[in-house]
Amino acid sequence: MNIIDRNMKQAGFPGKKTLESYDFSRVIFPEKLTLESLTELDFLENQQNLILYGNIGAGKSHLGVALGIKAIQHQKLVYFFTVHDLVNRLVEARENGTHGRLMKKLEKAHLLVLDEWGYLPLHQEGARLLFEVVSMCYERKSIIITTNIEFSHWKNFLFDEKLTAAIIDRVIHHSHLLFFDGPSRRKQEALLK
Repeated sequence: MNIIDRNMKQAGFPGKKTLESYDFSRVIFPEKLTLESLTELDFLENQQNLILYGNIGAGKSHLGVALGIKAIQHQKLVYFFTVHDLVNRLVEARENGTHGRLMKKLEKAHLLVLDEWGYLPLHQEGARLLFEVVSMCYERKSIIITTNIEFSHWKNFLFDEKLTAAIIDRVIHHSHLLFFDGPSRRKQEALLK
């Protein structure tokens, strides 16, 4: 098994998605980011973050996975987690004494893809552990966040205004916000019509 195959297996992607199969027509790019620079992974080389924001089913997770897979194909180490799964793993690692080992594993990554940001509320310890990951990544590696929650509502799932402000500050400092417009692609493609 070569390094790309090993990294693909370890990444934890929920499926295989590609940039070639992605429809960018409903993605609104910020001024400082072009489609070409996104697909060339310039954000990754500059330790910048991507915040993929928009309606449920708009293609945020697909794009996050596709960018992660492309990064692996370019010899980068990538991990994919839903935020809930990452926090559960961090809590479990803290409880069984392997927290340091898990953090070292995450620290080796070039890119973390954090899916479903804010979909489920976090308890206080979970929010602190998520802050620890975001802080560890700050200016050293890239994060892709997929969410349908506005920044002003992040405190509703993190439950601590100071911690929320600190997370937002670190996440947005070197970030590009991509807005996903339109209805759910899954609803449009549903067989039950």
